[in-house]
Amino acid sequence: MSDPVEIPRAPAFVLVRPQMGENIGAAARAMLNFGLDHMRIVAPRDGWPNPAAVAMASGAGRVLDTARLSDDLAAGIGDCAFVFATTARSRDLTKPVYSPEAAMKLAAEKTAQGQRVAVLFGPERAGLENDDIAKANAIISVPVNPEFPSLNLAQCVLLTGYEWMRAHGDVTHAVTEMAGTDWAEGIEIEHLAQHYEDRLSDAGFFFPQHKAQSMRTNLRNMWSRMPLTRADVQMLHGMLRQIIRGRDRDNQ
Repeated sequence: MSDPVEIPRAPAFVLVRPQMGENIGAAARAMLNFGLDHMRIVAPRDGWPNPAAVAMASGAGRVLDTARLSDDLAAGIGDCAFVFATTARSRDLTKPVYSPEAAMKLAAEKTAQGQRVAVLFGPERAGLENDDIAKANAIISVPVNPEFPSLNLAQCVLLTGYEWMRAHGDVTHAVTEMAGTDWAEGIEIEHLAQHYEDRLSDAGFFFPQHKAQSMRTNLRNMWSRMPLTRADVQMLHGMLRQIIRGRDRDNQ
């Protein structure tokens, strides 16, 4: 009986001829931030393992521990069915060019089909060479300031990793932290509105008479527009009660 075929969970991030151990470590941290742990390192300038990389990884050491080392790029991506190359510069090569967002959506589709996908990141000084990019199936081009297109290695890894997470639908784009309370129910808002309306009426706020109903309607409309929690409602009741108490004390 043959062993089951492993379906890749995520793309391999391949650091091609990285120069500084600190950048390798920072890239490992960036990867793990977004659930990526398959790093490959091709011909690192300062050899491997690298103590500076370990120090910089700070909590993401397991990404470095399992990193796969290769002497050349062909060996580093030999098992990959589809390879992206990141570059900020225009290249004289005919290849499809994707934004990071579109590239990671495509990567998600291909990994779900069981294909091994790799993303190449070039050395810090000048990025990937044309010979490297020629081995890739497509290019990832980051929309950056054309007057300053250079991205730090770890920054590029971070950006691509974030788009990978987005491609899986794991990003919550908006959320309200309720801090131990719940949204107020309609009846609670109604009681609050009535409380304020009664006290304002006692204070002669709804004047002149011919505008009173319009003022009451506008006040109710204001309460309905406000996203109030139960804690907010309780505080607003308490504020008004305290104001009335203070006024009554002053009038004694």
